[in-house]
Amino acid sequence: MTTQNHAYSSVPKFHVGVDCIIFAVNHDRLNVLLVKRDFEPEKGKWSLIGGFVGNNESVDEAAQRVLRDLTGLDNVFIRQIGAFGEIDRDPGARVISVAYFALLNMQDVDMGEVNAHKAVWVDVDDLPELGFDHPLMIRQALSVMRRKILADALAFNLLPEFFTLTQLQTLVETVTGKELDKRNFRKRIAEIPGVEQTDLIDKESSKRGARLYHYIQN
Repeated sequence: MTTQNHAYSSVPKFHVGVDCIIFAVNHDRLNVLLVKRDFEPEKGKWSLIGGFVGNNESVDEAAQRVLRDLTGLDNVFIRQIGAFGEIDRDPGARVISVAYFALLNMQDVDMGEVNAHKAVWVDVDDLPELGFDHPLMIRQALSVMRRKILADALAFNLLPEFFTLTQLQTLVETVTGKELDKRNFRKRIAEIPGVEQTDLIDKESSKRGARLYHYIQN
């Protein structure tokens, strides 16, 4: 046995999992996708959706697989928020979980897949009792997402190709849970590369009509 192999064999072996915090906006409310566990550990409690990392996939690939199986969506932008590895975080075994979040357009989600997993959309301001350390994961995901909503172009992925600044502000307010000053918000948007004003006018949302914008990914 080589020295290297001996070093590997002498250390503890842990399970490595992923948990996906999947957000979407529904009727101007921010929702997260949860499932009620029907098996131990934490049977009967609500939880995020996750899985174990396979032998032939990376941690990122495992997260994309979980998200795809649950929503029917592939190649979605996801952001890793960190690893969670408290010794007693999972009553079933020693599991280190890497958490990811995604912000989806609810209209794009395959509700057949969601229903097949018995998952439901829940308002982030009215969460049920959650198992494991999932409340912490959700809090951290919300914190990162709300800071990165414009920097990561997350908001623009949820808007139509052409949008008004009012539509954008309403979406950002929904995700952040904060009312924003219109003038300051528009100054901030003017500083974002890729946000361009068009010659098109939206006459459906107001009598006067509002200028339409679009976002070009850099």
